Amino acid sequence: MTALINNHKQEVASGERFEFGANWSRFLRLVNEDRILSAESSLKLMLGVSTLAGKTFLDIGSGSGLFSLAARRMGAKVHSFDYDPNSVGCTAELRRRFFDSDPDWTVEEASVLDTEYLNRLGTFDVAYSWGVLHHTGSMWKALDSAGALVKDGGLLFIAIYNRQRFATKYWSFVKKTYNLHVVTRPLFICIHAIYPTIPRIILRTIKRKNLRRGMSIWRDLIDWLGGYPFEVAAPEEIFDFYRARGFALERMKTVGGAQGCNEFVFKNTK
Repeated sequence: MTALINNHKQEVASGERFEFGANWSRFLRLVNEDRILSAESSLKLMLGVSTLAGKTFLDIGSGSGLFSLAARRMGAKVHSFDYDPNSVGCTAELRRRFFDSDPDWTVEEASVLDTEYLNRLGTFDVAYSWGVLHHTGSMWKALDSAGALVKDGGLLFIAIYNRQRFATKYWSFVKKTYNLHVVTRPLFICIHAIYPTIPRIILRTIKRKNLRRGMSIWRDLIDWLGGYPFEVAAPEEIFDFYRARGFALERMKTVGGAQGCNEFVFKNTK
């Protein structure tokens, strides 16, 4: 674990990685019943279930821990892990708050690229990784590893950044610069708060809508600007990749060619 922490620190210090956990640590004070229920609703909708009782749930890159918490409240036996030590701390804190000393919720620090670690985990009824695998620096290996953790007949729920012809190059530049040069961060935050963040807030206020999945618009902005490493894929690339590995697409929600994450639920048919 010490080597993992040191690797993470070195990557952050060199501008090769964003501190996702530091961002999510600030999100924890916002976690309330409404946000937890929104997270549960997201899982129920995409997985097509009303409960996870009797199921095992793997949260790959647990981040804030909100979706591990949602899965545990839905009855699943949960295993959470993250590469970022602060994200591990966030998940552990939510476990302490809501399921203190619960033997059916494990939280660990690990990488989805660590084959030796993954081999010890076994397989799960549901493997979940929302907006994580494209930040590993080796997305296709991470996608392959995530699929190998799903039981026969089990479900894989992932979200991956959408490929855009020109915007992808722009966002690669922004994210890399944001991490390499601290002085640029206020400028990027100001520019992208004016658009699209403030219009999103106004629109949601008018429509009286809560942020989908129980997230925070502000924390999502920081996560988006800093999110590096950064890789993308078109929906058909993800579909073809998993079909070749014996998975069938159960449900998909795309951003329609725009900025953001396409969501996929696959079933392991092997």
